[in-house]
Amino acid sequence: MQIFHNANYNFIRWRWHAIALSAVVIIAGIVAIATQGMRLGIDFSGGTQLIVKFEQQVTLDKVRDAVASFPGDEVVQQYDAPETRQVLIRLQQTGGEEGTGLEKTSKEVEQALTRAGLPKFQMVGRDLVGPTVGADLQKRGIYATIASLLAITVYIGVRFRFSFAVGAIAATLHDVFVTMAFLQFFGYELSLNIVAGILTITGYSVNDTIVIFDRVRENLRSMRRDSLEQVVNLSVNQTLGRTIITAGTTFLSVLSLYLFGGEVLRGFAFTMIVGIISGTYSTVFIASSIAIILSQRKRRTPAPAAAAPAAAPTTSRPSSAPTSRSKQKKRAAS
Repeated sequence: MQIFHNANYNFIRWRWHAIALSAVVIIAGIVAIATQGMRLGIDFSGGTQLIVKFEQQVTLDKVRDAVASFPGDEVVQQYDAPETRQVLIRLQQTGGEEGTGLEKTSKEVEQALTRAGLPKFQMVGRDLVGPTVGADLQKRGIYATIASLLAITVYIGVRFRFSFAVGAIAATLHDVFVTMAFLQFFGYELSLNIVAGILTITGYSVNDTIVIFDRVRENLRSMRRDSLEQVVNLSVNQTLGRTIITAGTTFLSVLSLYLFGGEVLRGFAFTMIVGIISGTYSTVFIASSIAIILSQRKRRTPAPAAAAPAAAPTTSRPSSAPTSRSKQKKRAAS
């Protein structure tokens, strides 16, 4: 299936604008995380999380007042669509690691809601994570992310030359930072589902970048007289149809998951949506731009021994004159 016929868009022309836009988004995300703190889900922070479904509509303020007596900062928010009348209640750690202690906390929440005179309800979901388990999951999530990035870095460094490898690695890190920034902007909590989404988009981004860089490597063999900007821009246009089809079909899948997959999968789906858009954008603009910039700097670096051959002819000429004169004297004497 061919979408574009003889596509000839000048993507490289906008590389500096794209780099500036990415820098603004990433810096804004870093500032937001540094000032507000990264929101951690129950998988990493630990605690008790209950999903309560009321028979009648109830305000969040009444639910919040009912659980205000519990120690620590409680989280009370709408869960899923408002018409479902479901409320999420999360409580911090109370110091107990055993499952019986956490089970006791969930029962105390049920009693508190009953004493507050709220409409009848039922517990439709309950997650109990101890402090040790939460810390262990957080550590494993960080290790998994770092290990995947290191493996991708080694693979790209072996397969491509230095400038292209740096561009691909920078594009992968760009997608991770942009995704984390948008998760912070839209108030999503970091959970195991979101970590799985981040690991997925790193592989997706690298795959997209390698397809274009493979085409660049093929075109460099037949376009040796053309500049690297022309070769990269042609390669991006040649693979544009494949990029649009792959990104478009994946985007539609995760969009359906986001709209109809329920609250449990919404964080994962949102991570994938941002990652797909960012991955396609970084492949076209960021990876190619960094590869071109590094290649241009390498060519501009002067060679230290470039002046040595020019001095050779000047030293050889004086030495040839005495030799010719001595030969003439020998011939005259003979």
